[in-house]
Amino acid sequence: EASLALNRRYWSHHEGAILAAQANISSCLGELGRCDEALVLRREIYAGWVALSGSADVENTILSGFNLSLSMMNLGLWDEVKPFVHDQLPQARKSLGADH
Repeated sequence: EASLALNRRYWSHHEGAILAAQANISSCLGELGRCDEALVLRREIYAGWVALSGSADVENTILSGFNLSLSMMNLGLWDEVKPFVHDQLPQARKSLGADH
């Protein structure tokens, strides 16, 4: 959280660094079993990468979408995660290639 605060204060123009710090926090929340909080933060992170990149064809956007889908699965949100992943897969294949 200290890293996030520093990024927001001194590098607020570097949105990628702020999103990366938030991703670290969301991972910690998930590991601590605070899955509801991690989900909320991961939704914000995914939306931030989509807004920053302008499309979902950027590696960080794909990774944050993957993390978001894991959070939804951990909470048993199957009706929400299935269509989300279904939309993400073609974009990931297009961006990363079929070998991934």
